[in-house]
Amino acid sequence: MTASAAAAGGRNTGGQEAGYEPDPQRWRALSVTLVAGFMSLLDVTIVAVALPTIQRDLHASPAQVQWVVSGYALTFALALVTAGRLGDALDRRRIFLLALSGFVIFSAACGAAPDITLLAVARLAQGLAAGFMAPQNSALIQQMFRGAERGRAFGFFGATVGISSAAGPITGGAILALASGPQGWRWIFYVNVPIGILAVLLGRRLLPRTRRSGRGQVDVPGILLLGLGVLAIMYPLVQADSGGIRRLWWLFLVGAALLVLFAWWQRRLVARGSQPLLDPRLFSTVRGYAVGAGVGTLYFIGFSGVWLVFALFYQRGLGFSPLRSGLAVTPFAVGSAIAAVVSGRLVERFGRLLTVCGLTGVILGLGGTALLLRLAPLGMAPWVAAPLLFVGGIGGGFVVSPNITMTLRDVPVHMAGAAGGALQTGQRLGAAVGTAALPGLFYVTLGRSDDHRGALVTAIGAGLVGMVASLALATFDWQRDRLKRGPHHKCPDEVANNPVHARHP
Repeated sequence: MTASAAAAGGRNTGGQEAGYEPDPQRWRALSVTLVAGFMSLLDVTIVAVALPTIQRDLHASPAQVQWVVSGYALTFALALVTAGRLGDALDRRRIFLLALSGFVIFSAACGAAPDITLLAVARLAQGLAAGFMAPQNSALIQQMFRGAERGRAFGFFGATVGISSAAGPITGGAILALASGPQGWRWIFYVNVPIGILAVLLGRRLLPRTRRSGRGQVDVPGILLLGLGVLAIMYPLVQADSGGIRRLWWLFLVGAALLVLFAWWQRRLVARGSQPLLDPRLFSTVRGYAVGAGVGTLYFIGFSGVWLVFALFYQRGLGFSPLRSGLAVTPFAVGSAIAAVVSGRLVERFGRLLTVCGLTGVILGLGGTALLLRLAPLGMAPWVAAPLLFVGGIGGGFVVSPNITMTLRDVPVHMAGAAGGALQTGQRLGAAVGTAALPGLFYVTLGRSDDHRGALVTAIGAGLVGMVASLALATFDWQRDRLKRGPHHKCPDEVANNPVHARHP
């Protein structure tokens, strides 16, 4: 992309702006970022199926082995907003390639770790690299694409986000089945190395170069306040299996206070004409951003924990292997992949209505699946559940991708990294709540009744509460848009006068 195109992208967000020249390699470049994004998001859940083997081989305690999953999620979430802001201020391409290289190196370190301590440390570093890489994905899409093409590109990005979450269990189970033996779990990490090296080489060749935006000022107090606030909220959640929520509940209050202080500090910087870490006007003046962030966070509270609950039900309740357990939920991933790609072409026409229909489909699909598994003969469980899981997957494909598109499409390109990082931070926090609460509820219910079916219905039902809340917010936004002026119309003067779209000093 030329310098003039990059500059034009910093001033406007919709349509084909004057001076914008499409990069002829933009679709190939997108494929590189999506592969890297898929690896980083897959690693959130892929390790879960290997935890028993890791614990046995490395002679680890349950609390120690939990850090292999939780540590990655923690550092991933901590890095997102800061990484997005640095990408906006410096060079997205350089930060993406450095983070991807680090992800490859730390993946190899995870695979080679001789004990649980070094494995946990390597996972913390791997999550940090993934967190620096993730916001560059959405920012590069906004930099490389405009108009309807941007919706299609975000469609592929949304498919990557949705499929990676659902595909983790089956991918981990398949790797363990192929790499049999006591050390087979190491290939869950080693598999990232050749794919990551190829992505680095292709990224160096295909990703567009960007000039520095002139916004190199770094909001260090904002980084500290946001980082400590997210850490305070995430830490009890990642320690949930060892009683972290009961022991460390007070950290939620500390985290909330720090985030309130962070918001005050950001507003103060804007009032002084300084550059904040996360411009609060994103939430107040950029159309669709605040609602989209809320929809995504609420959805991931219910969505992320569901897969751990299904894995527990199939493996503990029905005695399935990790691979068979993963195959049982494959229909959701297939439906999600199909719908996410299609939704990228439909979002410009139907807007928020796609999200409303998608959330309705997910709720009906997953709720119906839980009820069928409660009533159907156990031997027929996977076959009975498959059609409704597919329906839920179709719905899921119409949630993540359109929501990302509608949340970020009016964000100025020069703020795309920070905006994408904040959006994904909300999703990671939601995922942390869901993955802590739903399996915990499953175990509590199982301990009281020794009924795996009842525990499944209770846990899935709790996850659906978050999805229903997301549906209510999306429906409100859809109706408001429809009554005001339709789902897509935006007055040019409104864009031009939006203070977020203006260049900062």
